[in-house]
Amino acid sequence: MSRRGLAAVSSVLDQAASSATNILVLVLAARLSSASGFADFSMVYVAFSVLLGLNMAYVGQTVVLEKGPGLGAVCRSSVLFTAGAAAVAGLLLAAAGPLVPADAGWAFAALGLVLAPVLVQDGLRYCFSALRVPERALAADALRLVCVVAALAVQPQGASAGRLVLVWGLSALPALGLGLWLLRPYVRGARADVRPYLRRGHLGQRFVVEFAVGNGSSQLAVLGLGAFATPLAVGALRGATTLFGPLNVLFNSANAFGPPIVGRAAGKRGVVRLTALAGAALAVVGAGWAAVLYALPDRLGRQLLGDTWEAASALLPATGAQYAVMGLGTCALLTLRVLNPKATLSLQVVFSLLSVALLLGGYAAWGVAGAAWGLALGSAAKAAAGWLRVARLEPPAPVPAPAAAQDAA
Repeated sequence: MSRRGLAAVSSVLDQAASSATNILVLVLAARLSSASGFADFSMVYVAFSVLLGLNMAYVGQTVVLEKGPGLGAVCRSSVLFTAGAAAVAGLLLAAAGPLVPADAGWAFAALGLVLAPVLVQDGLRYCFSALRVPERALAADALRLVCVVAALAVQPQGASAGRLVLVWGLSALPALGLGLWLLRPYVRGARADVRPYLRRGHLGQRFVVEFAVGNGSSQLAVLGLGAFATPLAVGALRGATTLFGPLNVLFNSANAFGPPIVGRAAGKRGVVRLTALAGAALAVVGAGWAAVLYALPDRLGRQLLGDTWEAASALLPATGAQYAVMGLGTCALLTLRVLNPKATLSLQVVFSLLSVALLLGGYAAWGVAGAAWGLALGSAAKAAAGWLRVARLEPPAPVPAPAAAQDAA
């Protein structure tokens, strides 16, 4: 296998390991907790997911765009900035946690204590990607997966959300140590400079906006349900979404590796044909996975999600519909990134906010089932708008031949 092929396979496997870690954390937490305990854990995990996404957008995406001989300094600077920013955010969470009522407050405080090592360990993936050694990220993330499963598997039944969060976070330390050791040869002698991350106009600021409207808004909306409604709604929605975790691996892989492959197609027609087929395939896979989960016996469902299964299983039709249309929407956005990258931001802003409105409106009208169907409707609207935008794109103008070629003709 060529070096490029090995790098691609390592990147896909690393994404799978990272996604599997998130899935298994939620599955194990659901099995160990009561329904109310898992609701508290889910609220904290949603908050962590938002912070993780912000770090990925502000730091990670800018790191992977870097090229040239100064990558060692870039990687050292990104690790230092992530550690400092995460430490500040962690202190705020630890201080504010006791102000939140009941067990959820201690769970938020626990998140504050472990936030820095968890975010730094995840951020190393982008350093290894920029350095074109994703197999090192795979090694660290595989160790992370083994450690977190082992640590949570030995926790007692009925463990509090705060304890589970603390154990989950501390289990990242071995992978963090391995990742820093694997990064050391590339950053030895390089000087760190965090000032670019603090300057106005830093590229990560644009990526944060796109993340906020594309992903963070819906996560915060789900988190908000626990503030003005029942936290059990958060646990049910999070539990149903967890069951579709394997599809997130496919969607993330399409976003990561799709543009170079799709870009080789001949013209707009070739690009659209390829992405439409991929979108249809993802939609069929999403619908099929939903059917498998819906047919799952309650006994097996409870082994997966514990007491949360009953509430989550009622949302499977809506969540399955959401993931089916998300496959179409993912490929619509992929098409636009190849043909007209500037066309995606407005779609993300408008239809992500629409999804939030539909989620909250659906909950107000029909409870947690209405919230799930609201998310599905929002995803369908985004997919439809994306393909409509694709249909309206003008074919790219042909590149004129060089003068020398014209003279020769």
